[in-house]
Amino acid sequence: MIAIKKILMPTDLSEYSHHALTYASELSSTFGAALHLIYVVDTEWLVTYGGVALPYHKETILERLKKEGEKGLKELKKELAEIEVETAVRVGNPHGTIEHYAREKDIDLIVLATHGRRGFSHIFFGSNAERLVQSAPCPVLTIKHPEHEFVLPPENSSEVSWMEEKT
Repeated sequence: MIAIKKILMPTDLSEYSHHALTYASELSSTFGAALHLIYVVDTEWLVTYGGVALPYHKETILERLKKEGEKGLKELKKELAEIEVETAVRVGNPHGTIEHYAREKDIDLIVLATHGRRGFSHIFFGSNAERLVQSAPCPVLTIKHPEHEFVLPPENSSEVSWMEEKT
């Protein structure tokens, strides 16, 4: 039997992350698990770009990014009113910060969106998902968008499932 009590979903508040949230919230409901949402202010990016371009405004940029993360998480939490949700905004390198949070909170599963970068952008920006899969203390479910979806609309939805269309 699989017992999942805590699910972590890192988010950058993008469309990709919102898509992965569908999976994280459905798994949370199915298993009766608490859902943890984390937004990480990427200090690697801030040092590389913000630190070089705007050395005197780095603290202002950092505070603004933290507030954006808090606001975004608050909005996501409203969407998930029926699920127990804990939110956190952290500052650091994304994969290391997420891994540390997962260990600290004894997370059972991480649900993570992938951005599907290839070529130069993959080499330049790297892949937080890839790094996290390698170092996480628990299983990681990566969600690619768009993809074959297995989360169905609610029963009372007006959407027609693919099975109904074929009959």
